[in-house]
Amino acid sequence: MAFSKSFPRTKDKFPVWEEIFLTDKEEKQAELISKKENIELMKGCVDEARKIINEKGLKDYQSDVINMAVALFEKIASHQVYHKERIAKEKFDEKFKE
Repeated sequence: MAFSKSFPRTKDKFPVWEEIFLTDKEEKQAELISKKENIELMKGCVDEARKIINEKGLKDYQSDVINMAVALFEKIASHQVYHKERIAKEKFDEKFKE
């Protein structure tokens, strides 16, 4: 199922919602970018979690480090949808530029 996003534009003083679809190529490109970023992000989250645990004098159990890393990751790893929405917005702006 193709990714789509609706954006409002004004037509005759009324909002009209336009749905923008990504091509398979655009969607795959966004997924590849976000996957690469997310892998680096998760590695950084593991390092940050270990650092926080050590700074706070907590035991460095692997499961605790991973649980904290996942919590950090989930807070900041919404890149896949972000990239797709950004590409859709660029397509919308290009299609309806005034």
